[in-house]
Amino acid sequence: MKRLLAGAAALATAFVLAACSGGGAAAGGPNAGGGAVAAGAGGGAPTTSSATPTPTPTTSSATPTPTTSKAAPTTTTKPKPKPKPAPAANPGVPCAAAAAAPGTAACVDISAHQAWLLQGGKVVYGPVKMLPGRKGYPTPTGTFHVLSKEKMHLSKEFDNAEMPNSVFFYPGDAFHTGSLSVYSHGCIHLSPAASLKFFNTLHVGDVVQVVP
Repeated sequence: MKRLLAGAAALATAFVLAACSGGGAAAGGPNAGGGAVAAGAGGGAPTTSSATPTPTPTTSSATPTPTTSKAAPTTTTKPKPKPKPAPAANPGVPCAAAAAAPGTAACVDISAHQAWLLQGGKVVYGPVKMLPGRKGYPTPTGTFHVLSKEKMHLSKEFDNAEMPNSVFFYPGDAFHTGSLSVYSHGCIHLSPAASLKFFNTLHVGDVVQVVP
């Protein structure tokens, strides 16, 4: 009986020594998990929660368009030159028919005592002073054409009176050199220079318009 008790006591002592001997057997045994828990509880490495989402950088799918302060270059187109209008008669010329004539023409304003030469409706000479017919011998008014020209015409009606640079536009009536202080007998008196210009410029058939 004493042997049995002694054997039991020895076995119990051996078991206690094995359980407290530093954990060699315990590290590989069923209590290994407990050692791990003890280590965590004693302030080991902190645990992280897998539930915390990792921030994902967000990028905009739209690509920003670069802006520049420079305006797009503009090109200016020069306007096409307008065609030149047909020459018009001087506003001071009262002769519409003479202004409408395509070639050379003469205009006479009896009341203003002025005369002009025109070319294609444009004034090319004048106004120059003129004197028309006196009372009882009026200069005819209207639109006529040059009938003839004589460098020196002698008037048979008035004792062969000289009429230099005569340009006849009506039977018996012409532009010619004459007094600018004495009225004529129906002709148009011009200065020597003006009568020469009319003689050299006008041609047979050209328009002559005389307005009152």
